[in-house]
Amino acid sequence: MGLLSSYYTYGFPTFLVIIIALYLLFTGSGESFNVGQFLEETSPFAWAATGIGLCLGFSILGAAWGIFVTGSTILSAGIRAPRISTKNLVSIIFCEVVAIYGVIIGIIYSARLSTTVAPDQIYTAENYFTGFAVFWGGLTVGLCNFLCGITVGIAGSTAAISDAADPALFIKVLIVEVFGSILGLFGLITGLLMVSNAKEFAAAASIPAAAETVNAVREFASPYVY
Repeated sequence: MGLLSSYYTYGFPTFLVIIIALYLLFTGSGESFNVGQFLEETSPFAWAATGIGLCLGFSILGAAWGIFVTGSTILSAGIRAPRISTKNLVSIIFCEVVAIYGVIIGIIYSARLSTTVAPDQIYTAENYFTGFAVFWGGLTVGLCNFLCGITVGIAGSTAAISDAADPALFIKVLIVEVFGSILGLFGLITGLLMVSNAKEFAAAASIPAAAETVNAVREFASPYVY
């Protein structure tokens, strides 16, 4: 069973990738597998919007996972020791803060998308930088908050069990939980640093570095777009 599971997890996807790559190679369509073309043909606005969505999604998923782990433990351990139910709700708050981190970053990043740009004027170097910075910043914050939510949830679950067994252990485990929740704050700071130099989306003609002629403006665009 373990061998079969490993095959469907690693072997089958690898087999599909090899078959597709060989098909493209022997049919003369190898150039269609162009990662750079995909990155540049995709709208920078779409990259930024996807980054914001990933930031919110992973942050909320991590908070929900942590609340699920901690909440179920508090409810089950509270049957034998009802006194822990109220005190351990602080673990739920720590998990919810993880989602708030993601919402804060999502609101800050969405300010970069406040300007509407025509599709033929969005493919500029500055807009590419903003789109990729928001995408990778959002993904970084989302994954940090996702792991932070799981960490806080497991630590909160352990705090509830420890408190039910020995009330003196609650504060000690709570310190571990506090340091675990700070990891999400580090992700938030990293996300802010990643977009510190990213500007709002602007049309190609409004960028000062671009010349007045259409040909000079196109120097800022991807060769795959024009």
